[in-house]
Order: sequence, then structure tokens, then C-alpha cells
Amino acid sequence: MNLRQFIPELGSIEDKSYKYTFTVFTPAYNAEKTIERVHQSLLNQSFNDFEWIIINDGSTDATHEIISNFIKSSPLNINYINNNKNKHKMACFLQGIDLANGSLFLTFDADDECFPNALEVFNSEYYELTEQERLKIIAVTGLCVDQNRNAVGDEFPSTPLISNPFENNAIKSIKGEKWGFTSTKHLQSIKFNDCFIENGHMFPSVIWTLFAKYGYQTKYINTIVRIYHTNIENSITSSSPEKTALGAVVYHIVIINWFFKPYAIKAPKFFLKNLYHLLSKSKYLDLNLKNYTTSIDSFIIKFLFVLLWPLRKLLK
Repeated sequence: MNLRQFIPELGSIEDKSYKYTFTVFTPAYNAEKTIERVHQSLLNQSFNDFEWIIINDGSTDATHEIISNFIKSSPLNINYINNNKNKHKMACFLQGIDLANGSLFLTFDADDECFPNALEVFNSEYYELTEQERLKIIAVTGLCVDQNRNAVGDEFPSTPLISNPFENNAIKSIKGEKWGFTSTKHLQSIKFNDCFIENGHMFPSVIWTLFAKYGYQTKYINTIVRIYHTNIENSITSSSPEKTALGAVVYHIVIINWFFKPYAIKAPKFFLKNLYHLLSKSKYLDLNLKNYTTSIDSFIIKFLFVLLWPLRKLLK
């Protein structure tokens, strides 16, 4: 297997005309107990130039009936897709991007809430950037609290912080749940092979890392915009290591291939950690050593991977 076939790329960015400022996208799977609070959060928004795309990903509970019922009376602009078969979150995400008719794309999970001014904050923060700045700054991300209003994750060291997900993780060590949108036209430029969506457990972080590779940045703000409900199983994806291993392997390979050369000296521990996780996840896949060595660009990482390969089944 050539692992490189799972790695997406960016095509040309095309200017488009969109009907709405925001597309709010909700992937739902067995969300009968929580989807109404997402609806209520959107009804409460002080900024209402948005569409709401809901993709019901083959739910086996009453999710479809509940969504169908509130669509009948909801004043929101709702585009509802009911997938007969479960495609998993990455496939739904790219399906939603393809359908989007808002210039800014915001994923809003089916078990969370947001504050009434969330879209207003996002709109204000983005459009106070100059048109020239928006050529490279294609996203805005804010903070989250849990259902008890306790902080979830670190604050940013400054506000605004102009950075990208890779630098925040590898260099600045900013941890924890965040929430934000990305420019739709940039998302719609993503190119991928069918295997990227046919495998249901690719990591969304691969997408954000792809934009970082191409030099795109995010405006990070220390404004709380989302209520992230903890201790609730996210049923649209599986945490089983056997099911997520391929997605994890692809993510660690792109981190190494795209960023090791320019950042190895700045963040050696970060790349050693990625090497460790790459080895530990490889034990769940029926792939041989050559499948990995032909997919890793760095000679140093490749050498260490081969050296440690016999020990991978001992890693947690």
C-alpha cells in the first residue's frame, strides 16, 4: 500500500459568489438527545446571515424524525441531507464543504452549544482584517468552555494571535479544544483520492495542517464562543485504535514530511513524539516496513523508524 495516496493536496483557489456569510455544518449520528440544542443555539444567534447544513450520517435512532419535525417550523435556512449509509465524519465534512453556499465554513457538532454572539464575533473579527490580510489569514478560532462554564484548553498567549495549527501545537504548545471557521473557497480547493473518504477515520487535523503547509494562517482570539459538552461519547467517530490507526499514521507522516526539515531544530521533541506515535499505531495495520519507508521523506526519521521497527509492538 502506498500511504501517500491518502494525503490530500490543495488545488487552485477560485473566487466564488456565495449566498450567505456562513455555512454552519452539523454532522449527526444518533444525535436524538442533542440535536435540538444545536438548533436552539442557532435560533439564538444575534447574526443570522447563515445557512445550516445538516448531514445525518445513517443514524439508527430517531435523529431523522426529530430533524424533520423541527425543519417544518424552523425559520432557519436549512439544507438537510439524510445519508442512508454511515460514511463517517471526514466523508460528511467534505460532503458538507461541497454543498456549502456560505463564504465561511463553520463545523458545529451535534452535541454542543454556542453563545448567542458567536457568529457575530466571528464575522466582526474576520472582516476587520484588511482584504490583503485575508489573502493569507483564512480562518478565525476562539475558545471553549464546558457545560459547567469551566475553561477547556489553554488561552492563546496574545489576542489576536496570527499563527497556524502546526506552530500552535509544535512550537507554542497550546493545548485543548478550540472552535472556529475556515474560508469556504479554500476548503473547496482540497483535492483528494477516493480512499481518503472511503476510509472513515481520517483525522480532520490533516486538513488544517495542509493549509499550514501552504502558508495560510488563522486569527486566534481569546473570546469564548462555544460550549463543549464533555463526558459525552462522540458517536459519529470511533475511538477504537484499530479503526483510527490508518488516519493516525497518515497524520503523523504528513507532519514529518511537511514540517520536519524546516522545524526539526526548533522542535526536536515534537518530531520524536510523532515518530513514537507513528510506530505505535503501525502495529494495528497489516502493512510491511516498506509501506512506511517509501512514504517517509526524511532520511533521519526513516532511519530511526527502521531501527525501532522491531520494538513497535511493545509501544503503548
